[in-house]
Amino acid sequence: MALIRSIACTKAARSCSSTFRCDALGAMACSIRSINALASAAADVPLQRSAVESGAFAGDAASWPLAARAQQRAKVAHIGYLGLVSASLHTPRITAFRAGLRDLGYAEGKDIVIEFRWAEGRYDQLPALAAELVRLNVDVIVTHTVPGAIAAKQATSTIPIVITAASDLLAFGLVESLARPGGNLTGLSFFNAELVAKRLELLKELAPSLAKAAVLLNADNPAGNQLILRELEPTAKALKVELLTFEARGPGDFESAFAAMIGQQIGAAVLHEDPMLNANSKAIVDTLARHRLLVCGFPEFAAAGGLMAYGINLPEMDRRAAVFIDKILKGAKPADLPVERATKFTTIVNLRTARAMGIDMPTSILLRADEVIE
Repeated sequence: MALIRSIACTKAARSCSSTFRCDALGAMACSIRSINALASAAADVPLQRSAVESGAFAGDAASWPLAARAQQRAKVAHIGYLGLVSASLHTPRITAFRAGLRDLGYAEGKDIVIEFRWAEGRYDQLPALAAELVRLNVDVIVTHTVPGAIAAKQATSTIPIVITAASDLLAFGLVESLARPGGNLTGLSFFNAELVAKRLELLKELAPSLAKAAVLLNADNPAGNQLILRELEPTAKALKVELLTFEARGPGDFESAFAAMIGQQIGAAVLHEDPMLNANSKAIVDTLARHRLLVCGFPEFAAAGGLMAYGINLPEMDRRAAVFIDKILKGAKPADLPVERATKFTTIVNLRTARAMGIDMPTSILLRADEVIE
């Protein structure tokens, strides 16, 4: 088009008695005669089709380069968020995620639009919700945990996917390596199974005579459960603790699960970072108030009134995920962004709950605690 304008400008100048300036934006005509000349000159030059018109970007818009999609939306990036529970139960992490984007200069509604889709704890809904985000042609899909990552990965191989927090992505074949993920998925990871094993060790330290322990699993997360048991069973054997498994699909199953543990003379139980369990920390604590059972879980569990916790700061990981999104929106490829692992682990003791249960917390645990709730 620059060539067309240049030729048109030259011909117009020759046919007009008045002089005018031809710059990069086109010619400024000073008379009707010059305007006609411009149109005539432009008609003399064969029109060159754009890349889009010539089929260079043929196919679904979702396969276009990120820059083309961003230009199409007037530089407003659309982020698809695939959540496993509900908005209300995920509030602390969503708040941290939004804060991370704001810290990087993104104003929601101006620079970015977030399309939320919530599975409400029904993991079987994840594939359909992920497919819906793909149909919306979002620029990035954000999700968490292995079930969310699998659903997003199966829904698209072109739209970038950022994981805010999930157990070992490499073990599930979601990335080629941590240093160079390959494909369209990257983000933050942690070793869920190792966290659960450490929780069992803390319970054994709290109650040296512990002979039988339980792990509460989400029946709707079989892939995650297998990885946890693979790591936890050798730890239980080394501690000379018999390990039994119990399952719950939602808060309505907590009462029966913990009652069954007591009925089988379980001395302690561990929780793991399943989204359904994590989001229902308060419901778990309320149920345990009716059963005297030593339980060690994630930080949200202790904050809600649980006895002990060992784990990671999940909201902080969600906040950190904004950095990945920023890099991708600026042109980076997920395949080239190394997966980051959680490196900071927190031990929390709720002394208020320990006193209420008549438990004398060992000094060795208190000295290692990063936080003591009194």
